Amino acid sequence: MKREILISSTLLETRVAILEDDILVELMVDRPDAERMVGDVYLGVVQAVLPGIQAAFVDIGTEKAAFLHVSDIAKDPSDEDDENGDDRNRKFPPINELVSKGERLLVQVSKEPIGTKGPRVTTHISLPGRFLVYMPGSKHVGVSRKIEDREERARLRAIAKETIPDDAGVIIRTAGEELTKEVFEREFRTLNETWKKIQKKSKGARAPALIHREAKLTSGIIRDLFTDRVDALIVDSKELYAEITKYLEGVAPDLLTRVQHYVDPVPLFDKYGIEDAIREAFQRRVDLPSGGYIIIEPTEALVSIDVNTGRYTGKKDPEKTILRTNLDAAREIARQLRLRDVGGIVVCDFIDMESRANQDRVMQELRTHLGRDRARTRAFQISELGLVEMTRQRVRPSLWQSLTEPCPACGGSGRVFRPETVVRRIERAVRRLAVQRNEKKVTIRVHPHVALHILEDEPDLLRKMEKATSLDIDLRDDPLMRQDEFRLLAGPADADVTNKYALG
Repeated sequence: MKREILISSTLLETRVAILEDDILVELMVDRPDAERMVGDVYLGVVQAVLPGIQAAFVDIGTEKAAFLHVSDIAKDPSDEDDENGDDRNRKFPPINELVSKGERLLVQVSKEPIGTKGPRVTTHISLPGRFLVYMPGSKHVGVSRKIEDREERARLRAIAKETIPDDAGVIIRTAGEELTKEVFEREFRTLNETWKKIQKKSKGARAPALIHREAKLTSGIIRDLFTDRVDALIVDSKELYAEITKYLEGVAPDLLTRVQHYVDPVPLFDKYGIEDAIREAFQRRVDLPSGGYIIIEPTEALVSIDVNTGRYTGKKDPEKTILRTNLDAAREIARQLRLRDVGGIVVCDFIDMESRANQDRVMQELRTHLGRDRARTRAFQISELGLVEMTRQRVRPSLWQSLTEPCPACGGSGRVFRPETVVRRIERAVRRLAVQRNEKKVTIRVHPHVALHILEDEPDLLRKMEKATSLDIDLRDDPLMRQDEFRLLAGPADADVTNKYALG
């Protein structure tokens, strides 16, 4: 598979695009006004301990207190033989036996603030390098599961155990395959020095305080993703190009030939068609090669994905038509989850298939493509209702959450009241006003679309309302108002009385 990393940088924004076979599969955006927190180390103060939910809230200096679960205190994050762990079947002691209110804690951000929630933190610090992750205080030596050769895994474990002290743990990353002892020792010393600096700074710091900041987006991408499995890394910034080449000269000089400085006057992302793909990432509907399509709907609780055949009707066998659409959808769903950085619960409504063998083919296709995802994912079997429930690791807000905001007109629902619905609400509000206030005149301000609806579709409305309420009604349009908004102005000073009478 052809893999490329494209980095486009301006003064106020850096964007990183990851392409697989010339198709955009991941997009990361870094802006000064929305700096990434994952990996940052803070000296915090415990604000509250809540035994009922086995959690504590820690003040780390952010707008909202950080959430610390008991699993992020009591367990060793290296229980699994890679970067992943599972807390669901573990039993933990009461959290009030582990931390107390007012206690100072050195914590690391493991999840960005999302929505109304503050960041999530852990007391188990891990410092990632290019080839290994250093875990102070742990005694575990792990090797990434993506290194499959048993002899190589055993060799790497042996190097680690010979090198690291008893009070340290490491996980050897995928990029560490064929790592030499000299390179291992050099990177471990660097990470250990970083840990010593963190300890020293935290002792003299006044909590809450930022103690250590994780590498910026570009540095993290080069460290974590740029390996010999990537065919090219293309950068349009001269400064970033120089920074990347200088870093690689020290850690991976064999990759220097794959780094390219893009100097074409056509913008980098335009040249590779990235801008069009980014626009598509914010649309509900995504078309499939077969002619079908999927609809992606983010909600507060989960993300729902619906699969439709669309204009693709096949020829004779409906089961084959459905299978082809579902296979296309499985591939596209896995890509869209990565591209949009969707996290949490995802429910996919595939088209119903009668054949169990076809269901298994679709699930295998979905899991194969999810296997390329850096985030942890779990997809369960198709249910009796034809639904696939799955989860995807949520570390930071999705692309949709981080680059958009709720519409001021609809409040984020994507819908507004129709003009006739607004008119019925106005009727009810005017009737309440007539009963509860001794008024002679009322002015109604509405959006031009609503005013046009009244004049063209309900021309007798104002006359009937005046007769029913004994009020003199004046209708005025206001282009600055939302379509589903209206204002009632009454009294000598034309006071706004809308909130009192517009109850529904």
